[in-house]
Amino acid sequence: MAARRGGWGVAATSVALALATGVAAAQQATTEGPRPPTIHMVGDSTMADKPTGRPNPERGWGQLFPGYFVAGVRVVNHAVNGRSTRSFRDLGHWARVVEQLRPGDYVIVQFGHNDQKREDPARFADAETDYRRNLERYVVEARERGARPILATSIVRRHFDAQGELLDRHGAYPGVMREVASRLGVPLLELHGASDALVRRLGPQRSEPLYLSRIEPGDYETLPEGKRDDTHLSALGATRVCDLAAAELRRAVPDLAAWLRD
Repeated sequence: MAARRGGWGVAATSVALALATGVAAAQQATTEGPRPPTIHMVGDSTMADKPTGRPNPERGWGQLFPGYFVAGVRVVNHAVNGRSTRSFRDLGHWARVVEQLRPGDYVIVQFGHNDQKREDPARFADAETDYRRNLERYVVEARERGARPILATSIVRRHFDAQGELLDRHGAYPGVMREVASRLGVPLLELHGASDALVRRLGPQRSEPLYLSRIEPGDYETLPEGKRDDTHLSALGATRVCDLAAAELRRAVPDLAAWLRD
């Protein structure tokens, strides 16, 4: 009987230890909270990282976006200059992204600027056919890896007419992306509409600093002849687009927006 009581004592002790371990683990999980997410940025030159080793006025908005999130959030910018939905896949960039995707990761996809270049068959993707199918494939393949795709319409080009009215240079592409997002139930960052409203409000002169619209010869040693570029962003422009993207996240993807800095 004594041996039996001893066995019960050992069992009771084991149960108590197991309970204590479980409670401790639960408390630790509660204290640690959810794991910070990883965000993969997929897109073109308006999103891509730009060189900073030498003076360079250009920045991609994806280059600055990591600074908008709290410590621990990982932002991986895969965007590449000159890419479209077609060439980003054909040149192997998307395959490398897919290899890195883990369940719960986010993938922000922004294309359109280069898809419309009909003169370049390596990049051109007709809005209603190839562009639409390419976006759908990105969404499906990201979801197959357990990732959460987010579509982002292209930011506007800064092209004003003689009357000071901003001209639409993206045609059907933003609308097709909206349709794909709606049909597949994908969150949409409406950067085209938001940047359109910003540039229109600022007008022809005040919107110049957002882009590389008036880089004079001698301003930068890397651009000795200056530059007139109403597509690509300055550091200020990239920051303003990040502001728009953060606002869109708060509207469309509140789970991810919870990781934004106050």
